[in-house]
Amino acid sequence: MLISNRYGLCFKDSSRYLRINMIMMRPSRLILPAIAIGSAACGGNEIKAPKPNVLLIVADDLGLGDVSCYGSETINTPNIDALAKDGLLMRNAYATSATSTPSRFGLFTGMYPWRNPDAQILPGDAPLLVDPQAPTLPKMMQGLGYATAAVGKWHLGMGYGETDWNKEITPSGNTLGFDYTNLIPATVDRVPTVYVENGLVQGLDPEDPILVSYKENFPGEPTAITNPEMMTMKWDHGHQGTIVNGIPRIGFMKGGHKARWKDDTMADYFLSKVKSFIVNHKDEPFFLYYGLHQPHVPRVPNGRFVGESGLGPRGDAVIEADWCVGQAIACLDSLGILENTIVIFTSDNGAVLQDGYQDLGKELAEEKGHDPDNGLRGGKYSLFDGGTHIPFLVYWKGHVKPAKSDAYFCQVDLFATLGRYLGGEVPEGLDSEPYPDVLLGKELKGGREVQVLEAQKRLALRRGDYVYIPAYKGAKHNQTGIELGNNDTETLWNLAEDPAQREDISGKMPELLSSMRSQFERLTK
Repeated sequence: MLISNRYGLCFKDSSRYLRINMIMMRPSRLILPAIAIGSAACGGNEIKAPKPNVLLIVADDLGLGDVSCYGSETINTPNIDALAKDGLLMRNAYATSATSTPSRFGLFTGMYPWRNPDAQILPGDAPLLVDPQAPTLPKMMQGLGYATAAVGKWHLGMGYGETDWNKEITPSGNTLGFDYTNLIPATVDRVPTVYVENGLVQGLDPEDPILVSYKENFPGEPTAITNPEMMTMKWDHGHQGTIVNGIPRIGFMKGGHKARWKDDTMADYFLSKVKSFIVNHKDEPFFLYYGLHQPHVPRVPNGRFVGESGLGPRGDAVIEADWCVGQAIACLDSLGILENTIVIFTSDNGAVLQDGYQDLGKELAEEKGHDPDNGLRGGKYSLFDGGTHIPFLVYWKGHVKPAKSDAYFCQVDLFATLGRYLGGEVPEGLDSEPYPDVLLGKELKGGREVQVLEAQKRLALRRGDYVYIPAYKGAKHNQTGIELGNNDTETLWNLAEDPAQREDISGKMPELLSSMRSQFERLTK
């Protein structure tokens, strides 16, 4: 049965897909080299040839305070900082959601994830979340003649459910507009712990088939509960399942031993795929999504980064991610295509210090005075600003001038913004809005006026500098210790005057409260 609403969306009960109503559619560590700045790229008009490459780098659970260009004095990220120094640093950029799956859903579809009831943190064996027929950002780029690829963190599901990991998996990321994919199915802490390249598990031995379950363990398979002596990393909550490389995961897995990844070589593995794609497509326009797995748990950086941050495994994982960014930029530069590549660096949601493992992330951060959310309240999972307020940098050598922007931009707007700038087909009915002048630094104020924020299906409204959060019953904190934004009564916050959200001003501004409540109810019907 299809249930439509006033936004032209249809939810198909028998699947987990969100469909746009077709009636509404229209046809070694390296620091970035010094940059010679030219004139700013024009925005608002279709770009003329040659079309620039687009490298979209999305970190996992990286907060504003985890990169030194946003003011952190406890961690050093020189390669990311170089993008900011010679490009655009956005101080007012947002993800659509405070968690991974819905955030990526919004990024690729141009739709608020809360419109799809299944857009929430997915298990590792979940079916593909996005309808294969739906318009997506990579499909639009394909339509413009771009070669497209997705490498790294995925977490949008694969197949139709009850996936057979021993055969070609379809639909997959390739179905959504990527010519090439090399992905982890979900997160680093969930089974199956394998790489999936173009729908096929890599390194699989047919004599050792993979079985995966999120309901019960397979007889005789060791878990954190039955065989704690096998663990090299202790779990804190929710990670008591199958042990892989000494690390207990979420879910249960049997077989596929030769195909299982090595956690400490994952960064090098994905970086090699990124470089190969760039080299193979250096003579044509390409769109490359590079999903970093750092600093998501479990944090197991390569040995050459261990101890580098002084903040334990989490800090070392951030240092490793920074190195990956530098290596990708160096590859572009060595091929002479850096000047023709728009590089966007961001994160999927806010930070979390201890999220399922005892890795001293929280203790060392407190000891060293490291604040991954840069003074914001909340973090990953939260409706407070720390949940969705994320780092966002735009670097385009010789085209984007060095600047700091206060313009309001949301990741959901990348679809319409790149479409407007590059001349791509963007269907009507999306939540994505076009702001090419904001993205390329021609406008440093303005941008998006209103956004519906989301955190685990709880919604809030941001309008200008103000945030309205409805009343939500439930725990004030989750297992990570992060404030969720739940309150028995509705609240109102002024982020311009109170970025840490310490004073609820709902009692002082009843007319604004009423106005935002009404607008919230209209937008979320």
